[in-house]
Amino acid sequence: MSVLNTLIADVKAELAHREQRVSMEEMKRRALKAPAPRDAIAALRGPGAVTITAEIKRRALRVGHISPISDPAGLARQYAEGGAAMVACVTENRHFDGSLFDLQAVRGAVDLPILRKDFIISPYQIHESRAYGADMVLLFASLLDQDQLCAFIDRIESLGMSALVEVESRLEVLRALDAGAKAIGVNARDLRTLKVDRSNFDQIVDVIPSDVVAVAESGVRGPHDVFVYAKAGADSVLVGQSVITAPDPKSLVADMVSAAQHPALLADRKQRIKQGIRERQAELYYVD
Repeated sequence: MSVLNTLIADVKAELAHREQRVSMEEMKRRALKAPAPRDAIAALRGPGAVTITAEIKRRALRVGHISPISDPAGLARQYAEGGAAMVACVTENRHFDGSLFDLQAVRGAVDLPILRKDFIISPYQIHESRAYGADMVLLFASLLDQDQLCAFIDRIESLGMSALVEVESRLEVLRALDAGAKAIGVNARDLRTLKVDRSNFDQIVDVIPSDVVAVAESGVRGPHDVFVYAKAGADSVLVGQSVITAPDPKSLVADMVSAAQHPALLADRKQRIKQGIRERQAELYYVD
């Protein structure tokens, strides 16, 4: 069994336990009682060329343990003080050591929109996300058939939240657009092989319309990588391990925000994409 298949099997098992403890009807009631969600799409667009989303997670599939993060709320506050537009909170437990209580703690600590990062395979998890304070929910196009993708986006939006649809190919971009996605994330890490290829974003971003938020995910080691993604056409860049392990997360986020607002970056994403293509062509064909 592949790592991804094992992971999904574990997600299903954990989900079954939660559904036994709290019924779907009760979770729906809790979701409806939650405070109104924040506008995650507007936050991702933000002022200037590019925004930063900073992530909270304790483990990763490729590297294993990252950080104990004993105070997710405090880390989220550092992200907010550094200028992050949104906080991403990983809630999967068995492989990432996350929890819905992390999400709840972060919700109580910051006014920024919060993205729930998990492997969403059931409508129950969508209501659960709202009940615990999420404003945006991550969906993996590769894990859902088209009917599920459409239905999940509709359900997320019916609760006032937004969906971030993660894609791995140009074809999946088209699927996401057909399902009504307003934000699309391109992950540099292949979930099946766990290899990171930052150029994957370059190869996909041009088919994401300018009225849909384009988010670059994974492979960000510092401000330079943020700048590179921004030049390629990202509207927002999601950063994880580098800020989680930084001695001063607030300062590193601030440096990344500064890189994302560099005066060399064109405000028009289409023009940035064209500029990036020209520069890559020059590197390929005109280097002495």
